[in-house]
Amino acid sequence: MHLLDHKKKVVKDPRALLAIVEGLRAQGCRIIVTIGSWDMLHVGHVRYLMKAKEEGDVLIVGTDSDRAIKLYKKNSMRPMVVQDERMEMLSYLECVDLILLLDDVDEEGRWQYGLIKEIQVDTFIITDDSYPPEQIEEIKQYCGEVKMLPRQAETSTSNLVFRILRDCLAPIITMLKERGLV
Repeated sequence: MHLLDHKKKVVKDPRALLAIVEGLRAQGCRIIVTIGSWDMLHVGHVRYLMKAKEEGDVLIVGTDSDRAIKLYKKNSMRPMVVQDERMEMLSYLECVDLILLLDDVDEEGRWQYGLIKEIQVDTFIITDDSYPPEQIEEIKQYCGEVKMLPRQAETSTSNLVFRILRDCLAPIITMLKERGLV
């Protein structure tokens, strides 16, 4: 499946996504789903999504809401990029067919599986450190298969943020302190 207009890839209503998926299934399409924050989209994300797309006909990318990320990362500074911009960035990738915003975590930041409960997923793609083993067993109840991909690059958003702080911000703070400005 390839949608020419990137804006049509972002589906705002989960019920609309379900209807689209039912139509695609009727055409015999294999539905692949992955979810993530996709914060500060980088080469590791893109390689991962390209590999995920190889597993089927239609790649649906769940994008965690700003609220969800703050809860499960337990960090009020994240995400660095707001949800609408993260979804727009994903929409430009040819390997991504459909995108849905997910706000599917409880107050402790635990995922509630809404997307994969609603959509009969052929394959759910995760990285080898996405979920603990007991949660993977829960996920398997809602999917035909769970496929684990290794990380696709050394780069991670957390490492990028750390390096920016360490290599850029720390020297500036030191200089300001030396000048008596802080």
